[in-house]
Amino acid sequence: MTELQHRPTALLVMEERRRDDVYPEAVLKEIGTLVDLREPLTRERLAEDPAALEGVEILLSGWGAPVLDSVLLGHATDLRAVLVAAGSVRPLTTPEFWARELPIVSAAAANAVPVAEFTLAQVLLGLKQVHRISREIRERKAYPPDPRVAGAYRSRVGLLGLGEIGALVASHLRGFDVEVLASDPVVDSARAAELGVRLVGLDELFATCPVVSLHAPLLPETEGLVNGGLVARMGIGATLINTARGAVVDEPSVIPVLGERPDLTAILDVTWPEPPAPDSPLYTLPNVVLTPHLAGALGAERARMGELVAGELRRFVLGQPLQHAVAPDRAHLRA
Repeated sequence: MTELQHRPTALLVMEERRRDDVYPEAVLKEIGTLVDLREPLTRERLAEDPAALEGVEILLSGWGAPVLDSVLLGHATDLRAVLVAAGSVRPLTTPEFWARELPIVSAAAANAVPVAEFTLAQVLLGLKQVHRISREIRERKAYPPDPRVAGAYRSRVGLLGLGEIGALVASHLRGFDVEVLASDPVVDSARAAELGVRLVGLDELFATCPVVSLHAPLLPETEGLVNGGLVARMGIGATLINTARGAVVDEPSVIPVLGERPDLTAILDVTWPEPPAPDSPLYTLPNVVLTPHLAGALGAERARMGELVAGELRRFVLGQPLQHAVAPDRAHLRA
């Protein structure tokens, strides 16, 4: 490694519960070769003592990041960069932060990996209608004589959203003999072509794809976007997958459709509220599969985000271009 002329002072602020997963010993050791790392804090401890940011040049974080408002920034006069081992930087950024024009790094690319893997698995299961057929076997106590399923041969797969995760799912699907359709208002046809995807409207996406997977960020314009009318247009035996945000789905209008259409399957890794209320039909509908954020980084998978941050930290202190900096005009599009 090039000898550093100056070792910046860094502080790690995030929740304790997942800190060791995100920043395991090997990652902290690498970080320690690059900066003078202070004792880590939680955002609650930092709120009690915001002066802890004085002299800090690099803020490291993850889940449970502090909100960088005028109070904290007033103490962080030496701050030069923020590196976040999490997908979205929306929870910690404020207008005051963006006004400072500081670089901020997101580990969305690392977090996208397990979500895309989970999605790919569910897409392939959905094309075979595994969940539906297994339900029918239990109910009838008999095997169907000749199941009619789409399969992964020249079938369509629909993606709602082509952000970090949606694009990675599209990339994975290029290894299969399927046609990938997508709906995303901020992606142009040239970018879609790079991903091997054809852009279509929402109606066509839901009406013609045996599997539709949601990857849209939660924005005012996407809240409740997937409603009962769209889900009702899905073909016999279709599968809906949501690993994005629960509120993208208008559950009050979708739940009755799922009740009336036992042939459909909904794989919901996220809901709104989360978890569902105790009396929610989502718990009892046989064609709903609930999972508690299993798609996201869990356990050892979380270290991938810390490793990304360590790599970006190395580039920053050596004066090299950052690879995962978030542009201010794109930050709101991250889930």
